[in-house]
Amino acid sequence: MRRRAVILSAAALLSGCEPTLPPLRGALDIGGESYVVFVAGTAPAGGDLYAVGTSGGPAVQITFTNVGEMQPELSPDGSAVAFLRGASLRDSTPGSVWVMDLRTGADRELTLPKGSGIPRQVGWARDDSSIVVRADSGYYRLGAPPGPAHPLAISPGDRAAAESSLSVLLGSPVFARVVPCAEPKALCVAGDTGPPGPLAREARDALRWGTDSVAFLRGDQLEIRPLGPGRPRRLLWSGFPGHPRQPTAFIKP
Repeated sequence: MRRRAVILSAAALLSGCEPTLPPLRGALDIGGESYVVFVAGTAPAGGDLYAVGTSGGPAVQITFTNVGEMQPELSPDGSAVAFLRGASLRDSTPGSVWVMDLRTGADRELTLPKGSGIPRQVGWARDDSSIVVRADSGYYRLGAPPGPAHPLAISPGDRAAAESSLSVLLGSPVFARVVPCAEPKALCVAGDTGPPGPLAREARDALRWGTDSVAFLRGDQLEIRPLGPGRPRRLLWSGFPGHPRQPTAFIKP
């Protein structure tokens, strides 16, 4: 048995693939409870991905690469996370699009068409079947694993729907979205009509928190604010190297 295990490990190394394990095994119930994935750390090219339950507590590291991971987005069912991976060890410029299955730990690169430029942002279709990528040359739709990617450029007529996949939308049904304010380091709420209204000062990296709340970062703390009556609260998290950013959440209905 020991000899067989060694042979399997050697074969994995020769093939360029590493054996994977569920990164959150024993820590979070994937799809069964609510949690947050975020970037933390100050590696030369960015940071790693971490996860923590919405009740707070120690964060669990998900990625362990030498290049930076950034712009994570959890799938609507919470089973996978799409993200961008840095192009090199020397800078934090995104270079590729990846999806990790949080139930197994397996990840896969999704290749954009030649000439698409640098990928800047990723989002999910509501049915988990496809991923929207904003790149330098435009918007693209790619099939989500385990199916083939088959990247397709999104036509100008479908661009509004693609942009909504990348926006922080509020409410169900949706009545507004979060946008940067004209004032630096502030977030605003924009509806279909009228000018944007203030949401929070000294705030960044907003995210949808289910259907009834919105969350954002203030310094190194994540604040959750109800859309209706109720008091805001802060997520008490720990166990990561600092500088949390770009959070995304799966809130179990």
